[in-house]
Amino acid sequence: MNWGLVSSDTGDGFPSVGQRSKDSFARARLVFPDGTSRATIERDPAPLYVERGMGSYLFDVDGRRFLDLNCNFTTLIHGHAFAPVVEALTHQLQRGSCFANPTESEIELAELLCGRIPGIDRVRFVNTGTEAVLFAIKAARAFTGRSKIAKLEGSYHGAYDWVEVSQAAAPDNWGDPIAPKSTAFYRGMPTSVLDEVVVLRFNDVEGVRRLMSLHAHDLAAIILDPMPSRGGLVAPKPEFTAAVQEAGRINGIPVIADEVLNLRQSFQGASARYGLVPDLVTMGKIIGGGLPIGAIGGREDVMKVFDASAGRPLLPQGGTFSANPLSMTAGLAAMRHLNHAAFAHLEILGDIVRDGIGRAISIRDAPLCVTGAASLFRVHPRAQTPNDYREIYPTTAGATLMKQLSRFFAENGIILPLGAAASISTPMTRADAEFIVDVFSGFLDSHQDLLDAIEVYRKKTQ
Repeated sequence: MNWGLVSSDTGDGFPSVGQRSKDSFARARLVFPDGTSRATIERDPAPLYVERGMGSYLFDVDGRRFLDLNCNFTTLIHGHAFAPVVEALTHQLQRGSCFANPTESEIELAELLCGRIPGIDRVRFVNTGTEAVLFAIKAARAFTGRSKIAKLEGSYHGAYDWVEVSQAAAPDNWGDPIAPKSTAFYRGMPTSVLDEVVVLRFNDVEGVRRLMSLHAHDLAAIILDPMPSRGGLVAPKPEFTAAVQEAGRINGIPVIADEVLNLRQSFQGASARYGLVPDLVTMGKIIGGGLPIGAIGGREDVMKVFDASAGRPLLPQGGTFSANPLSMTAGLAAMRHLNHAAFAHLEILGDIVRDGIGRAISIRDAPLCVTGAASLFRVHPRAQTPNDYREIYPTTAGATLMKQLSRFFAENGIILPLGAAASISTPMTRADAEFIVDVFSGFLDSHQDLLDAIEVYRKKTQ
């Protein structure tokens, strides 16, 4: 089928960013340190400013329409302006936006999560995924009386010092493969934080067993994303999941599953999909229906650290906007419509995209691969499927190709996150999935020079 593909511009400009977006960015540079309010905003060289969203599409301020594969960093599983959420929010806004007192909507959303996600007996709501991770780690510390944590190299868990350790590790500082170093994420990160984090490699079975056993008396928890997004959207080996589970049980180390992003992998989440039985689960993104939210859930005995019924709890936790009725109402509407049929639809579309991209790569013998599961996928500038963060670390040629891939998609009407998880939403159709594959095939056919550069580098480093 002919989609009227256009070729990517290789100069300094980004033709899919219109003049009004450029003008808006010029204004923003006068009030924000770098012209943006989030480090995650992509710009090439200016960001694409959005006017509105509807279903699976975004419309920028210059009137252009884009199929949205970012979905606000995988949050909008029902796409934009999802009617049940809009209706629920309109109803709630007429009754108030936030109160110091609790509302019944928070009970209803908590009941849904406890009834759906295995291992969640109790829930506490917060405002962001970062806050959920922060309090899950604090809960594990309060429960065990220990302070150190273990985490996976390269994994993202939000903006909390301890989980930022080795988030941006690089070849010049990440250390020995069998004993990764704890590396600072930002200038001035306290060395005491680095000393309190044990860094593990994803899918390293022996490393997990050895390092968790070695530090057992100090570890309050191991935190892991069942399929690390920033680590490449690579599936966990069953033996790795089993090793984490066993090491946690033998050594009395609580396992925290960070499902802020990956809860969208199935009706019961990602841990259930991969056979992980965590003690605590952090949630966010999809459970808020597009509004700010975070949640910590887990076993009743661990969650008891939040219990203030008999006085000061082992772990005090509050928040002016925690469990606010807007987020609770929007989340409840969104989650109620995430039924088994919705997940089956997402799974089918995800398979179409990943299989189609895989076939396009195979037919052309391109040095690329695709990873992911369910409604998530990610393209890598390497021929072999990676095992962990070190294997997806970008080369100069690979980074250039991925930037051009994102540009090419934008020029053909698709927002593809740069080097991150792309996500499918329920309003998308089979035609949308086929369009994604067709645009990708068009990119391969028009960028042979960049593909050749990656292959030359691969041969030099073999």
